[in-house]
Amino acid sequence: MRRTMRRSLSLLSGGSAGRTCSPSLFARGTGEAPWGAPLRRRFSSTDGGDGSRMKIFDRDLKRKHRDRAAWLMRPGDCFVDSVAENLLDRLEDCKKTFPTALCLGGSLEAVRRLLRGRGGIQKLIMMDMSCDMIQQCKEREQDKSDKNIETLHVVGDEEFLPMKESSLDLVVSCLGLHWTNDLPGAMIQCKLALKADGLFLAAILGGETLKELRIACTIAQMEREGGISPRLSPLAQVRDAGNLLTRAGFSLPGVDVDEYVVRYKSAFELIEHLRAMGETNALLQRIPILKRETALATAAIYESMFAAEDGTIPATFQVIYMTGWKEHPSQPKAKQRGSATISFMDIQKQFGDGS
Repeated sequence: MRRTMRRSLSLLSGGSAGRTCSPSLFARGTGEAPWGAPLRRRFSSTDGGDGSRMKIFDRDLKRKHRDRAAWLMRPGDCFVDSVAENLLDRLEDCKKTFPTALCLGGSLEAVRRLLRGRGGIQKLIMMDMSCDMIQQCKEREQDKSDKNIETLHVVGDEEFLPMKESSLDLVVSCLGLHWTNDLPGAMIQCKLALKADGLFLAAILGGETLKELRIACTIAQMEREGGISPRLSPLAQVRDAGNLLTRAGFSLPGVDVDEYVVRYKSAFELIEHLRAMGETNALLQRIPILKRETALATAAIYESMFAAEDGTIPATFQVIYMTGWKEHPSQPKAKQRGSATISFMDIQKQFGDGS
């Protein structure tokens, strides 16, 4: 099933508050932790026989982006909070509880803050590739109202998930997995880490994200540099999401699509927001420096093409929500082809005349 919605948000006020943080390492907390050897090497979907795999993103650069985002992170970011809230809403539709849960990268601070007892979680593992981001989450943990949840903090990479097989009841990833070089492989690792009848919830940015910025940047580069170079990362299309869940082996796959239109005072405020979210360019095949005249031309073209009457500019964020379960005998299964006892022709004859 697929659902599409469109929302409008405004980020015309607010900013990042100054913060200080000691560079100490993370603490894992207490209790038995389901750590294990990285699962990746057994099944990577892009590994060749020599162990090589395709790389699109610079993961080391992305870690640095996440470190920077930890200090620029906006408290109560309405876009991030909306995505996290919509993702966690799916837990309220489930009758079962999820005692042990893993929250992967992305907007994990918003997920923890907005959890509010949903899902019956007793132990929550918060994992990010950025040590600074984990440190920020640890410092904010003392402000949470639901202190009855045992929270563990781990520095780890989604591409090499350090979890034992069949050790988790729930895996949540909010705006993080679209930066992995092997998204199917990362999702397979999540499935292996889940117990039978465990739930996988993820939100990733879709291919229509920042379409206005892509257009403005392409035109500016053509005008100022006589050609184009990759400035925005490739993202998954909606039609690929269901295939990703099926390829990873999840049962009962579900895909929803939300489109958020966020308004900014200028293109430069949009860029600052992307930095605060850790969503700036991390392509391996990127040109590291954007010329000043190209940047100014991009902002001018953006405003001339898309600005509203009040002077604000829109930015579209397409968010793809994915839901999948690890197989279990209690789950409903489709009947075999040809096992039906009544035909659609009979149904049409019985009910079609009055329509």
